[in-house]
Amino acid sequence: MNLIFIRHTAVAVEKGICYGQTDVALADTFPHEAEAVARQLSGCKIDRAYTSPLSRCRKLAEFCGFKDATTDDRLMEMNFGEWEMKRYDDIRDPRLQQWYEDYLNVAATGGESAMMQRDRLRDFLDSLEFSDNKTIAIFTHGGILIHALVMLGGLSYSEAYASGIKYGSILHLSMKK
Repeated sequence: MNLIFIRHTAVAVEKGICYGQTDVALADTFPHEAEAVARQLSGCKIDRAYTSPLSRCRKLAEFCGFKDATTDDRLMEMNFGEWEMKRYDDIRDPRLQQWYEDYLNVAATGGESAMMQRDRLRDFLDSLEFSDNKTIAIFTHGGILIHALVMLGGLSYSEAYASGIKYGSILHLSMKK
């Protein structure tokens, strides 16, 4: 099965703000960025589309012609709990240093760890009706794309994080059962 993971476009959030599952607005550059994504997807025969319920993903899915994309909470960005919408530099939680030292396994206070997010993605992928010839578009977030690169692309987490997944990035991966 072919999977096309699409990261949402730029958001209207200051750099350095932890916004995770907060439903933030898109940047003013959305029309231009979304058009570039739509052009890249235009040659793909997509059988089904899924999207995170957050508006930054839903709006991109709709712009790209998938108004009926199935929303799925498992495709959301990581839940940063009490850190949501705070500047990383202003977070005084002692867990923040633990998180920096082990971002894969340490959960944000009141939130989740990267491995918990990975488990959500694994559950989503396991729930897909498998077909060798099917292509599925998945409008989602950077954290989910990182996990997809590791789970389906064979990268280590350090390689996946270093890959520089930008807003509007598209990953073509395949899944075999």
